[in-house]
Amino acid sequence: MPDSMPESIKLDGRICHLQGVSAGARAPLPKALPVRSSSMSSPVQSSLPATERGSDKGTISISFVEEALVEPRARGIDAGALLEHAGISPELLNAPQARVASSHYAALWHSIAQALDDEFFGMDSHRMRAGSFTLLCHSVIHCDTLGRALRRALRFLRLVLDDFEGVLEREGDVARVVLLERCAEPRRAFAYGTFLIILHGLACWLVGRRIPLDHAAFRCLEPAYSGEWRVLFSPDLRFGQAGTEIVFPADYLDMPNVQNERTMKVFLRSAPANFLVKYRNSDGLVARIRRQLRDIPPHAWPDFETLAQQMHFSPSTLRRHLLDEGPSYQAIKDDLRRDLAISQLCHSDKSVLDIALDLGFAEASAFHRAFKKWTGARPGEYRRALAGQ
Repeated sequence: MPDSMPESIKLDGRICHLQGVSAGARAPLPKALPVRSSSMSSPVQSSLPATERGSDKGTISISFVEEALVEPRARGIDAGALLEHAGISPELLNAPQARVASSHYAALWHSIAQALDDEFFGMDSHRMRAGSFTLLCHSVIHCDTLGRALRRALRFLRLVLDDFEGVLEREGDVARVVLLERCAEPRRAFAYGTFLIILHGLACWLVGRRIPLDHAAFRCLEPAYSGEWRVLFSPDLRFGQAGTEIVFPADYLDMPNVQNERTMKVFLRSAPANFLVKYRNSDGLVARIRRQLRDIPPHAWPDFETLAQQMHFSPSTLRRHLLDEGPSYQAIKDDLRRDLAISQLCHSDKSVLDIALDLGFAEASAFHRAFKKWTGARPGEYRRALAGQ
């Protein structure tokens, strides 16, 4: 569809002209001062495998659950009922290190959106009413390139949100989406992250691959769970900046939209709740190591020197690269064991002893200690909490 073709929809009593100026002029938002970057990588040439490197569904920090519940609680909605509907035990909120299965968090996302009639979790002064994301997808599905789709998507979001405005900028080989705000004080990281997850996830789907981010910046101070945002966006995520933005190679804007109305129907069955895991940063070294380890039984995981040799690094070079991204090799193994353990506790009837042996523990007691360190609960307690017992 040509980008100049007029197109209108009606949202919450507003006539929205997606290709032009919306009915009802709105005061311009104050300009944020974005962080600039001059170095960019080129787009990767191979697309993500259809399985999403797919078996690594992962888990979500309980901090995301807490953040998602802030507005429902403030509006008197029963958080316990929302959690129960999503299969998340309220007891897990008392364990700061707890994790929840990504499928349970996706269910919570949908429950909150329905309870608030707001797919932006009540974080804007105007609701992004339930169904808005579906309309957003319909508005961009016939755009021929990602650049046109992103510009139209940002116009759409400006019509359904009052406090945020995303602006797409292109300068040479650098593209960025800058998030402008009406509020002088920074918002929660969860607000910035949710807006950018929706936009970035949609963009990745339209071109059929993850769009790597050179860096990302948030206006707010760094939250305790910042590592989760770095996994979602980029290891180079900067907090306390003058503006909020994501930066990526401009060549992606010229990539064709490979989706259509048929594929959109399948996509909408789980989006946007699945964006938290589907389009995580899968090109970094940590993600590569996780994928390699997932194909090996935990008891056969290589030591650090062997891993370095397999990945064609010297041990010192691999250690330096891991230091750049954050976690150590031991932390990567612990996190993967944790995610595998939670997955098995959630989705299998295996005994705790069998799960411990599967994960390479010599005895159940060692697994109990490790799991409590990871999540704040013992495996049996965690499984009973999931079952609501």
